[in-house]
Amino acid sequence: MFGNYLIGLREGLEASLVVCILIAYLVKTGRRDRLAPVWTGVAAAVLVSMAFGAVLQFGSSSLTFEAQEALGGTLSVVAVGLVTWMVFWMRRTARHLKAELHGRLDAALAMGTFALVATAFLAVGREGLETSLFIWTAVQATDDGVRPLVGAVLGLLTAAVLGWLFYRGALRINLAKFFTWTGAMLVVVAAGVLAYGFHDLQEAGWLPGLHSTLFDVSSTIPPDSWYGTLLKGVLNFQPDPTALQAAVWALYLVPTMAFFLRKPAAAPAPRPQQAAPAADAPAANG
Repeated sequence: MFGNYLIGLREGLEASLVVCILIAYLVKTGRRDRLAPVWTGVAAAVLVSMAFGAVLQFGSSSLTFEAQEALGGTLSVVAVGLVTWMVFWMRRTARHLKAELHGRLDAALAMGTFALVATAFLAVGREGLETSLFIWTAVQATDDGVRPLVGAVLGLLTAAVLGWLFYRGALRINLAKFFTWTGAMLVVVAAGVLAYGFHDLQEAGWLPGLHSTLFDVSSTIPPDSWYGTLLKGVLNFQPDPTALQAAVWALYLVPTMAFFLRKPAAAPAPRPQQAAPAADAPAANG
């Protein structure tokens, strides 16, 4: 549940910040008449994201067990790829997000109403589709359709409140640090989703090693215990992982986390300009 709360909070906050920046820019520049296309784009993005989640849920229910596992495993890998790209992109652009969005909005205003709708739709829709996909894979991994959804909804509601506070000027936080810490936690969550996705592909018969269990601590951490359920919900922990699951988890988590947390290289100091050589003195006459 915590992992889904985190993805809902982070993705929802990104979308909220985007909407707040777009609306605040239009209000401050005296273009309130252009707010309707922005809200239309936001509403369309929300509807498309919800429809995408419904298609995933109800469309997969008619498949065979092997097909469901293959679909779940494939989409888990895709979801991890999207989330990984998202956390790195946001860490790099958090400081310049406002200026980037202002530039896009100026271009959209010059092009007309449809461009405004498209700008808002694309800015919010990306986060919405990523959230729907990641939540769906979490539901498949935990075999619990309630708690992952509750966690995601709570995260989205928290993000909406934070976005409103940002817009009102009542809340100021260091966005770069916020997205760095939440991004690091999401990398851990994504590692568990990726490992479980590979397990799904093993159950579908696409990958070997389904019965090659690396270890089994089910007697120490029963899956139905409160702490087993907590570990499962937060980290997608499995007490009896296959060797492939454990290898995928480690091979993703260690280098990704190390690369994500590394400090950006310092910009090289400007080289001092050398003085131009003095012009030759004119030769003396005589």
